[in-house]
Amino acid sequence: MQPVLMTNIECQITRPDRHNLVVVRIETDRGVFGLGCATFQQRPLAVKLMVDEYLKPLLIGRDANHIEDLWQMMMVNAYWRNGPVINNAIAGIDMALWDIKGKLANMPLYHLFGGKSKDAVTAYSHATGETLEELYGEVDRLLAEGYRHIRCQLGFYGGNARELHSTREPTAGAYYDQDQYIDNTLTMFKALREKYGNQFHILHDVHERLFPQQAVQFAKAVEQYRPYFIEDILPPDQNEWLAQIRSQTAVPLATGELFNNPAEWKDLIINRRIDFIRCHVSQIGGITPALKLAHFCQSFGVRLAWHCPPDMTPVGAAVNTHLNIHLHNAAIQEFVAYPANTQQVFPGAQAPVKGYFYPGEGAGIGVGFNPQAAAEFPVVYRPHEWTQSRLPDGVIHTP
Repeated sequence: MQPVLMTNIECQITRPDRHNLVVVRIETDRGVFGLGCATFQQRPLAVKLMVDEYLKPLLIGRDANHIEDLWQMMMVNAYWRNGPVINNAIAGIDMALWDIKGKLANMPLYHLFGGKSKDAVTAYSHATGETLEELYGEVDRLLAEGYRHIRCQLGFYGGNARELHSTREPTAGAYYDQDQYIDNTLTMFKALREKYGNQFHILHDVHERLFPQQAVQFAKAVEQYRPYFIEDILPPDQNEWLAQIRSQTAVPLATGELFNNPAEWKDLIINRRIDFIRCHVSQIGGITPALKLAHFCQSFGVRLAWHCPPDMTPVGAAVNTHLNIHLHNAAIQEFVAYPANTQQVFPGAQAPVKGYFYPGEGAGIGVGFNPQAAAEFPVVYRPHEWTQSRLPDGVIHTP
């Protein structure tokens, strides 16, 4: 096996539509380049600095063939490890290295992993409305597009705030009421089942908005509507409460998009306290750890539903498809359509067909990147008001 030496590494941030997207490109002395997604849209400049100032000097001149060794070296090189900045930076490199390997082998990524385990990957998308009528319109649109799994939200995370009993001079923030959220969401589930029956599977994201005992009560009450899964019913630092939820209800549970390292998921998987792991592939460090996590989950009957929001590049989304088409325990893939500018910057961005994802057959990851088009959309910082969630008394709550 001839060495494939890394000659240049570039990290570029672009905001073609709503989100800051971070791309890593690795060039080699064999004339083959690779692309990776390193998106941490709330702190993109920190990731770029990590790639440019720390990982690039570490890697230039090294052999791109040895992905496992390079990943291990990058992870321990700073001594203190894990976290969204370091992990996303490493993930961008890791994905680009796998892209290079696929191109050298002239294979799509899933073939490099060992081929497919299924014909296509089930997709789900998001339906959100401020009212039930608005929500029905979104559901009808997605059903017409062929989806049979739909994440439904009545209002934004935390639901519709109605007549909040606020303080005299409320601190600025995104306010919601937990009791109203529970009532509105149960009303939504009931209405959807009455209107659509079992035409589609309902998914729902609590997004950590409840206290633990409220989460237990909500899980018990929503079970009758047979959700496909309830996502992030608790914040990660309260996941010990999942044992109590498990003991009182059979509602399927999904979590993991905020996880950084195995210490956060090992016990949940071994003790079978969740049904689906929702890790964000770049957040945990890329393809290399994602494959290991997937195989670990399979031993304990936990299925994969990788986090795949619109604030990641189409390169990262295509990586999810390759993983899912290969991995036997991959259950479903999230999708929110990319707007026109993003598709211009990332030619070959994938989309599902009648509710299924099919992998690209080009070598490597199979999605391109136009740096000239990307440069027309520079990074723009915004404070992300939705992360400043507050309860009626003004106390901040995990978003």
